[in-house]
Amino acid sequence: MKKKEIELICKKYNIKNYTINDDGSIDVKGSVHLWNKRLTKLPLTFKNVSGHFSCCYNKLTTLEGSPRKVGGNFSCYNNQLTSLKESPTSVGGNFSCSDNQLTTLEGSPTSVGGDFSCNNNKLNLESYDTEYVKSYIKKLNRDIKINELLNYGMDDII
Repeated sequence: MKKKEIELICKKYNIKNYTINDDGSIDVKGSVHLWNKRLTKLPLTFKNVSGHFSCCYNKLTTLEGSPRKVGGNFSCYNNQLTSLKESPTSVGGNFSCSDNQLTTLEGSPTSVGGDFSCNNNKLNLESYDTEYVKSYIKKLNRDIKINELLNYGMDDII
């Protein structure tokens, strides 16, 4: 994508304080709100966003183009996601992927500074052994709100 195209898309979605990187991705000092824009895919490739990143209430089926690092909250709830592949690796605040069609948590961030919310998905946690779930929760080093665990009799590991 050319620089002029990126600038037009940033203007269209009111994205400010951005830097266009050599690879065509953008860094944003501040927040990005792509809430309820009827998107089927993210319009740009983001690299770092210092504030919050929200792409909720769209029709996204993939997180391709989402930032690698988010300083604040990352919210992608109420979409049609079936995978967390391409989600950020690091989120400084909360991570919410609730109300999608996720069947697995694979691909989710390796670091989340706040709450991890994945309610109302199609998670099949029966296929995970208890040790996997324990190690996943420990890896994030946070209290994770996974209501589905309770549904599968794994409440003893939270």
